[in-house]
Amino acid sequence: MTTQNQIDHPTSRPLALITGVGRTVGIGAGIARRLAASGWDIAFTYWTPYDERMTWGVEPGAADATETALIGYGAATAAIEADLTDPDTPARIFDEAERRLGEVTALVMCHCESVDSGLLDTTVESFDRHFAVNTRATWLLIREYGRRFRGVQGSGRIISLTSDHTVGNLPYGASKGALDRITLAAAHELAHLGVTANVINPGPVDTGWMSDEVRDAVLPRTPLGRLGTPQDTAHLVDFLCSPEGQWINAQLLVSNGGFA
Repeated sequence: MTTQNQIDHPTSRPLALITGVGRTVGIGAGIARRLAASGWDIAFTYWTPYDERMTWGVEPGAADATETALIGYGAATAAIEADLTDPDTPARIFDEAERRLGEVTALVMCHCESVDSGLLDTTVESFDRHFAVNTRATWLLIREYGRRFRGVQGSGRIISLTSDHTVGNLPYGASKGALDRITLAAAHELAHLGVTANVINPGPVDTGWMSDEVRDAVLPRTPLGRLGTPQDTAHLVDFLCSPEGQWINAQLLVSNGGFA
């Protein structure tokens, strides 16, 4: 849905590249809408074959619906289909985003592979896939960002979403733990660019994956008596991407409503 006018005449709005925006109800889509409303252009990635494997299934027309919503906020936008198990994909994503919308100022990584399994039943194939998507792709996206960033000192932002879930979810939790270290390293290794890098743990956010059993178990452990929403995470990302959020750097931020 990106128009030729958007390609030929990029706006003066900064560009955020957001990965993992496969469904309109997801955290990635919530972040995209919030940043668009705050004056950002948005390039986002999605990968339908992942949703096909999951219990929630594919949301038909999700990419088009997300683009329509972002355009409604005045954003130029580009939807990029991206298989992050392929190590060549991160460079291709940046090539496409730059060609269509310009240089990336903020990199927000919401993509994930998440299939439950424990210490005794995780397969090598599943373990490798989780680390390819959650860990290696995160590293390669950050590396690509660092190589290409030419923005004003202090304007660059890197944000990753993480999880501390490990029991019964070994490959997901372990690969997210590695993601944390990679992202926090960027705060120091990319300091010469004036880029900040932070990790957000949003806690349990029901975007369609929770069963009634999980929901009933989570609610009593949250002091505010409700589940997290994509908007809760989006507001924090919006702040971190703003000039006012510049001094928060190299942090793993727990934003989960007090979930214990």
